[in-house]
Amino acid sequence: MRVFQQVVDEGGFAAAARKMDLAPAVVTRLVSDLEEHLGVRLLQRTTRRLSLTQSGERYLERVRTILSEIDDADAMVQAETREMSGRVRVLAPPVAATHTLAPAIIGFQKLHPSVFVDVHVEDSPDPAVHDHDLAVLNSTVHIDPDVIARPVILSQAVFCAAPAYLGQHGEPRTPEDLLRHRCLRLRTPGVRLGPMRLLDPTQQDRLLELDVPAVMTANHTDTLLRATLEGGGISSQPIDLLAPLLKAGLLQRVLAPWITARLTLIAALPSRKYMPARTRAFMDYLIEHSRRTVEGLGLDMPQP
Repeated sequence: MRVFQQVVDEGGFAAAARKMDLAPAVVTRLVSDLEEHLGVRLLQRTTRRLSLTQSGERYLERVRTILSEIDDADAMVQAETREMSGRVRVLAPPVAATHTLAPAIIGFQKLHPSVFVDVHVEDSPDPAVHDHDLAVLNSTVHIDPDVIARPVILSQAVFCAAPAYLGQHGEPRTPEDLLRHRCLRLRTPGVRLGPMRLLDPTQQDRLLELDVPAVMTANHTDTLLRATLEGGGISSQPIDLLAPLLKAGLLQRVLAPWITARLTLIAALPSRKYMPARTRAFMDYLIEHSRRTVEGLGLDMPQP
């Protein structure tokens, strides 16, 4: 079962053999023995690609759960004599993977160096939560009703600019000043760029809509962030993403207290039953690390 799972994860018999330090012929034989035992073909093999059959997909889903429970049982009985170890498979969209997951993983592995974190980066409207131990997602993404969701951080999208830009163009004092500035705006694919919505949290979310012209648009947050860092103009970014850049003085918040959105990042779990200790430990660390990121900015940030 472990060999079969590894073949699928590595995308081939040879890669799985290298990963498991086995001879390719042994890997091939073990998968064939498994198919013979089950009386069903699990993999479609061609000279160019390897794919799961429908039966293979169903079997792999159960195999992952079974092997995870075995690993958890091993870890439970060995906890007194061995440090936390094993693999945590994490799914995340690009922005969360870069700015939330990567820094947290480094800190977590300093505490638990024997835990291997396998990150799969994918921006999908229908994320494969059940194929991973943990998924870090925007709360607007659709997830199955049986998925367990836990808030990681409640955030806000705020305006920011580089000191060099502000030194050259001045700092906007009112929302209407944006009409005279170079603005960088996020574009949703397939949706026409409309008026920008601004909220004032200090006045019961007073709403203001402005037709803010953009000198640059992109459907990728990191692209706009990089352009902002280079002094290209003013953009709206999640405050938890901006926190280290604000603390370092590389960017400056402008137009406070106005925001453009409230955002929630969630940790999605296929099931709380038999959750490995390493997965729970990483999730708890991720939540704590994310909340610490925005500390010291003088923000009234509600927490889940």
